[in-house]
Amino acid sequence: MEKASMKSMKPGTRGELLVVIQMALVALFFFTPEWPDFRNGELYRQLAVLRWGSLVAGMIIAAILGIGGSLTIRRYLTPLPYPVDHSKLVDTGVYAYVRHPLYSSQLFAAAGWAVFSLSLSHLLVTIVAALFFNYKASKEEAWLTERHPEYRDYAARVGKFVPGVGKLKK
Repeated sequence: MEKASMKSMKPGTRGELLVVIQMALVALFFFTPEWPDFRNGELYRQLAVLRWGSLVAGMIIAAILGIGGSLTIRRYLTPLPYPVDHSKLVDTGVYAYVRHPLYSSQLFAAAGWAVFSLSLSHLLVTIVAALFFNYKASKEEAWLTERHPEYRDYAARVGKFVPGVGKLKK
């Protein structure tokens, strides 16, 4: 079967809707009010070290994965999950540890904020985002496997969003 060129594909078949949904989820996260609001409560003060530790850890991990992923894949970076025509399988840098570091970075940042703010509403949006990214990554992986048959072996060695977690079964 001949591989379709990205230019020759019909609009909407490269994951454009998934990008729109992702942007909507990011906006939803930012505009979701903290609920419940514990900011003036004793629990909020008592958990300060845990809250700040979670936020700092989430942001550092997010930065490493996001910046590392962007720099490693920069020649093939596109907002669409469909691989660009000139793509090669990238399994170095942070991609040696996780298959989807750009999605992981968003999830770690969101989880860090949800714990920091003790916000169940943000935790819920983060869970919905994790489910969405799992779906989007699965679509992307099907396209990557079609383009790069060796992707299946890579996916069996490397975790999906967290190192060692979510490896494909051989």
